[in-house]
Amino acid sequence: MIKRIGFALLVVLLLSSCGAKKRRSTHRNGAPTVSRTETKQPAALPNGSAEGSELYPMPEDPGRFERFPISNTEEYIKTFAEVAQYEMRAFGIPASITLAQGILESGSGRGELTLKTNNHFGIKCHTGWEGEFDFHDDDAKGECFRKYNHPMFSFRDHSLFLTSRSRYAFLFDYRRDDYKKWAHGLRQAGYATDKQYPQKLIALIERYNLHQYDEAVVDTPMETVRQPSTDEVPVVQEVVTHTVEKGETLYAISRKYDISVDEIKRLNNLNDNIISIGQVLNIRRAQ
Repeated sequence: MIKRIGFALLVVLLLSSCGAKKRRSTHRNGAPTVSRTETKQPAALPNGSAEGSELYPMPEDPGRFERFPISNTEEYIKTFAEVAQYEMRAFGIPASITLAQGILESGSGRGELTLKTNNHFGIKCHTGWEGEFDFHDDDAKGECFRKYNHPMFSFRDHSLFLTSRSRYAFLFDYRRDDYKKWAHGLRQAGYATDKQYPQKLIALIERYNLHQYDEAVVDTPMETVRQPSTDEVPVVQEVVTHTVEKGETLYAISRKYDISVDEIKRLNNLNDNIISIGQVLNIRRAQ
């Protein structure tokens, strides 16, 4: 059965396929309505405007974990394209980039981590996370990852993750539909250590024509919460040190301090990723 996601915020959800046979739905106190139907439909979002934005709010948390099995990449795109466009309108992140990252990081929604956490972007707990979580083997065994009751909250957290960290600020000076600059910029900012990350994102975008979703948003512009700036305030940084402990990797340390592996290697004159227990590393981070 093909599923369809629908959301409502303090208004009655208008079904685009009135004749569709509903298999399951949940609705309580303004929470989003989630339904499974016979007909595949793109995601429908609130007409209002999530947490972190007065213009584009999220519906209330359904209060329980919702499972969304996806059969293939095409279905993933049809299911979440409108969610990605909603986030693009709210925060200025290209929908094509969000979709490509989701496809790559979640295995088109079929990865083990995504299936048990609804985490589509591999965002780890990090200091200050107070939401639900689960453990998953990644760079190290049993790492802590954020868990969401519904995938839409993972998409919103991805937007907040990029807009709330100074190392990604320069990305918002790019055109919202310039997916190639965004792809290379994400790698430059340290989002991923894979040197082929930009090429992988671009290949997905062009293979599945994901940039059409950017164009649709640009053609019908709406006010964005995070406006691009041409004169960003310089980021003040401090240099701290980190003593390597057993089991740590450069990647794990880079995520802990929100710095790229390449930057750590540059600061410490490292030619490779080999580090040893007790080694003191220089770390530069934004204040």
